[in-house]
Amino acid sequence: MLTELGGVMESRTNSDYLEFLGDRLDKFSSTFEEFMTHHVENTGFGGIAVGMAPAVLPKDGADKARVRALTDQLNHLAGALMDLSNVTQVRMTAPGAGVLDPFVNWQRMLEPKPLLDAGVVRSCCLQAAGRLEGLQAKAAALSSPNIEPSLLHPLVWAAAQRLWNDGHLRQAVAASAEAVSGQMKQLIGRNNASDTSLWQQAFAAADPQEGKPRLRWPGDVDDQDVKTMQSGLLSFAPGVNMVIRNPATHVSADFTEQDGLEQLATLSILAKFLDRCVVVSVDGVTSAAVPPEVPAPADESNRLTTREDG
Repeated sequence: MLTELGGVMESRTNSDYLEFLGDRLDKFSSTFEEFMTHHVENTGFGGIAVGMAPAVLPKDGADKARVRALTDQLNHLAGALMDLSNVTQVRMTAPGAGVLDPFVNWQRMLEPKPLLDAGVVRSCCLQAAGRLEGLQAKAAALSSPNIEPSLLHPLVWAAAQRLWNDGHLRQAVAASAEAVSGQMKQLIGRNNASDTSLWQQAFAAADPQEGKPRLRWPGDVDDQDVKTMQSGLLSFAPGVNMVIRNPATHVSADFTEQDGLEQLATLSILAKFLDRCVVVSVDGVTSAAVPPEVPAPADESNRLTTREDG
């Protein structure tokens, strides 16, 4: 029971599924209206054996082949709408039959002693459509934010874009990591040690040495927030290199799209921090770390494409 309730709650907050239900409900309603053009309602004053005979009767001369086709379509759509009654809480109570799903049981109006009629089906369709609209609005308001890859740091996404869109996720992350490390090397003018060692030396607390400039977080060196950022970058930057760049470069096992996107986002954060740092050399000259010119991604591939696992 808990699993069933959990599934219903998830369905009520899943925008894609709510959109699916709304689309199928629209088709069900329009198909039902066409079905009714071949029938008459046997209800109210002037009806024949109301309550005993079917609530809907075929018209004289109705196209039987078309009616059969419409009946098949309605049954198919009713199957696709099997969760609609639970999701929208639109259902009806029939004496002696209990609670009924009006969509799955739409054909009960064609039976003797009908449990519902065409008006009930129409009314339930309208109510369900309205409730779906409200649930979709609520789902949109509660939806989690998404990371847009093209809005990551341009250095990161420009390096990853083509590989990512071709489905080479690990290679895309490796290329982005290399690009960020390359920017660090360009700023300090060094490429004579391993990347991890260079990140450690770049943010080291020691004063710069000849041929070994440092990267510093901007601001008053005595400010506690500046000290915290500098100390954090000393751990964060080499750590990113060790846990993201190294496995992406040297480990052949692939990973999921979510894993790759999270790693690109982490590299983007590091690249943005790098942009704000200043370069301090041994002669005391301080210069702003200006990010390199990065070409804008091509329009036709400036998006995240979904890769099928397999």
